[in-house]
Amino acid sequence: MKTEVSSDAPAQTIRCRYAIIGSGIAGLWTALHLPQQDAIAIITKSAVRESSTQYAQGGIAVALPPSDSPELHEQDTLEAGAGLCDKPAVEVLTQEGPQVVEELISYGAVFDREDGHLAYGREAAHGISRIVHAHGDSTGEEVERTAYDAVREAPNITIYQETAAAELLVADGECVGVEAIAVPGGEVTRFIADVTLVATGGVGSLYKYSTNPPVATADGIALAYRVGAALEDLEFIQFHPTALADEGYPKFLISEAVRGEGGKLLNADGEQFMSRYHPRAEMAPRDVVARAVYSEMLKAANNQVYLDFRPLGTQRMRERFPGILDELHQRGFIPEQQPVPITPVAHYMMGGIATDLHGQTDIGRLFACGECASYGVHGANRLASNSLLDGLVFGKRSAAAMAKIQPLSETLQEQAVACKQNHILAAPADLKPQIQQLMWKQVGIIRDGDGLDRAQAQLEEWSKQIAVSPSPALAELEAANMCQVGMLMAAAALHRTESRGAHYRTDFPDTNKAWRKHVIVHRSPAGDLAVSDRPVDASTTD
Repeated sequence: MKTEVSSDAPAQTIRCRYAIIGSGIAGLWTALHLPQQDAIAIITKSAVRESSTQYAQGGIAVALPPSDSPELHEQDTLEAGAGLCDKPAVEVLTQEGPQVVEELISYGAVFDREDGHLAYGREAAHGISRIVHAHGDSTGEEVERTAYDAVREAPNITIYQETAAAELLVADGECVGVEAIAVPGGEVTRFIADVTLVATGGVGSLYKYSTNPPVATADGIALAYRVGAALEDLEFIQFHPTALADEGYPKFLISEAVRGEGGKLLNADGEQFMSRYHPRAEMAPRDVVARAVYSEMLKAANNQVYLDFRPLGTQRMRERFPGILDELHQRGFIPEQQPVPITPVAHYMMGGIATDLHGQTDIGRLFACGECASYGVHGANRLASNSLLDGLVFGKRSAAAMAKIQPLSETLQEQAVACKQNHILAAPADLKPQIQQLMWKQVGIIRDGDGLDRAQAQLEEWSKQIAVSPSPALAELEAANMCQVGMLMAAAALHRTESRGAHYRTDFPDTNKAWRKHVIVHRSPAGDLAVSDRPVDASTTD
């Protein structure tokens, strides 16, 4: 079977067993673990390999070293999560991680080795070196390549590139597929599926400065919200502390592993400053480092903070970070000779579509996996290099649960065919840069109630421009999704009246034990935004 379909295919209805929205590691790995006899459609709005997975540098955190254990990995994950991780989810991630990474290697992933053994790096908030990496700093590219090569060989999997999921189809309270538009062109294709998985990645493109590729416009979270699925912890967006302070979007990420290997952060006066903010200094959790860098930038007349590669030594620098060095050299920076200017940027969504430990949402037949999902594993601050592991572990788990779902009944199939058409939402494309500026300023690294109120009010005003369109341009569809999810993020941040992990409010600067709970937002049957919360699950899976 042909595995790639061009965007100029005629409008049509496609029947499949599984519809997977997104082509990063979460979507691809799930597809590889579904029954090989069943038809699978992978729907992706750009080229298949254009995802955050492709650009991940650091590696995969996994308890494979002899001196490590899942329990130690769990301990570091819980500590980084600032009291908001659900312990059963962390146990699943850390206990099942080693086997799933070994499986990835069996698929052909090539990770760096020293003396014939896997080489392990160390990153912030890890108590031990446990990060497997590929080609120095190109781990995501290797992971994506491995999964994509395997998917291409699978005769039951069809990839629909340049096809943007626009609306989930729901009948009798269950998801029965997805409506998608061709990019460009706008022709509508309806995918009728027994099970639908949302694996659309993060929300970084809602911000003016981000490491995410432009495709990360919160599409899956918006789709799930519009059909009433619960969303969790949307106030927790992780800001990576070290992106290159240079022109262009997305910002070029400089891996945390540089600091793990000995790189130092310097302020505008050339002073190391991280020890003033945290006893682990450069190895402090990401939220601490990002706020420290941001604070030092505000203090400096030239708004500059720097990352100094030179403590690594030139040879180690070139061995460990060849891709980063090549990119910096091409942009005119010589890290072997002088520190490189850096800035914090939006990087990773810790929350997302609320699911159980098998990816099931509270909508029948609808699953979510990867960065757009929330199982409670990342808490208030994701531990470095747990993201690729997340997609692998929960992708495999999602596949096992999805395979148990019965096919659509004849009645549901008929209702899927008859679902209301031309109900796709769109907003003016010129809203996108305005949303990005607003989110960066008011729902960014440092927040307060007044700013969040203003952000929510402005986003509500812009949302009045969202309208139904029979075949919107991709930018118009993305603008609608960005506006909706930005409003939800502001609402969640307003609801949490404390500071915890990546969520820092100057009007509530302390962490409050009473807020050791998740914030839930969903769309009520009447169409209104509802906000509530639930306690953290501190039990175990035993």
